[in-house]
Amino acid sequence: MRVSDDSFQNNSGNGHIPVLLKETVCMLAPKDGGKYLDCTFGGGGHTRAILESADCTVVAIDRDPEAAKRAEKLGLEFGGRFEFHSAKFSQLDEFGSGYDGILFDFGVSSYQLDEAYRGFSINKEASLDMRMNSGEGESALDYLNRVSEFELGGVLREYGEEKSFRKVARAIIAGRECGKIKTTTDLAAVVASALPNLRGHIHPATKTFQALRIQVNDELGEIRAALPKAFDALKSGAVMAAISFHSLEDRIVKQFFKREAGRPESRADHSYVQDRTKRASLLTTKPIVATAEEIRQNPRSRSAKLRGLRKD
Repeated sequence: MRVSDDSFQNNSGNGHIPVLLKETVCMLAPKDGGKYLDCTFGGGGHTRAILESADCTVVAIDRDPEAAKRAEKLGLEFGGRFEFHSAKFSQLDEFGSGYDGILFDFGVSSYQLDEAYRGFSINKEASLDMRMNSGEGESALDYLNRVSEFELGGVLREYGEEKSFRKVARAIIAGRECGKIKTTTDLAAVVASALPNLRGHIHPATKTFQALRIQVNDELGEIRAALPKAFDALKSGAVMAAISFHSLEDRIVKQFFKREAGRPESRADHSYVQDRTKRASLLTTKPIVATAEEIRQNPRSRSAKLRGLRKD
């Protein structure tokens, strides 16, 4: 690589800090003439680091229209070495194959959290949108206005891992019927009122917001659809790197990587060795996590987990 460790601090130039940047680029090990796919462009921090590490090309994807605007600036800087597509990462098979490395950085970006109007933040009043692309699908408010209490409870339990899912679902439906839920802060207040005994630094509505965001954007379905396509798009010997931010994402990645490496997917997997097919090798038996220094500089990196897989 032709960049120093200092280049990995905050290379986006705009306050957005890509997580596990040095570790991710080292795992991908960009080489001159290589072709790489960034499936979650976001602020472009990882893409920039790859392009600066070698005389290579990067194809980037993001469903967020705001990401396309940020990509224009990177295109002016790197010219023909950079190519951007506005799309879901489950559509990655539409943008070629034969990649030397593919990167996923799941979850919501810092931009989406910081831009109040997007509706992702508990503490910033805005319309309940939560869509990665506000021009597609239904908003979180639309969903809450039609969902049954039973279905909502299931979403809170599965996607938010909310132990009090019944109580929260009941409160949200009651609030909806009384016309109390229109904005992000409205929803946060309703959930907090249903869980008055909770204390600590995490807002009581955090799990509810996570569950609704995952539901509205079909985030886990996107991951399940994209991973096999990404594996097929890799060259032999190429690397797939995936950064997850909560257990639901990480579980899907871990099980997929283990399956491709010919290993049992979990403790519940009692399949026979002869029935498994090894098509890759794990680069991480345990996920790589942020250092104390990175967490100090960027608290959002605290929950990040990086896993890697090399295609045989």
